[in-house]
Amino acid sequence: MRLLYVFVSVSSESRGQVTVTQPGAVSSALGGSVTIRCTVSPQVAVGSKSGKELLAWYQQRDGEAPKLLVYYINHRASGTPDRFTGSGTKTDFTLTISGVQAEDAAVYYFLADLMTL
Repeated sequence: MRLLYVFVSVSSESRGQVTVTQPGAVSSALGGSVTIRCTVSPQVAVGSKSGKELLAWYQQRDGEAPKLLVYYINHRASGTPDRFTGSGTKTDFTLTISGVQAEDAAVYYFLADLMTL
């Protein structure tokens, strides 16, 4: 069985009182499904700014610049395939890749607005 390894940034980044934690690495068979989770503590507010970078998931393939996939929790950026789905609220956020393809092998980053409730 061929496996695709989806590498996620290993981070527990603290800025002031806000900590963002992501897992190490997850893997999936090609054609399978994988969910990447991120936990933010304390809960973050869904910012009222119009910037697409708030509560967003980025994909960075080897040797390439980061690419915006999903913003404002669950809105796909232009060109993002339907197999990428974002969800979550307040403290727990997920990116699910359904029908994983070889090209999905990458580092995935979650970026949260640091405005807290």
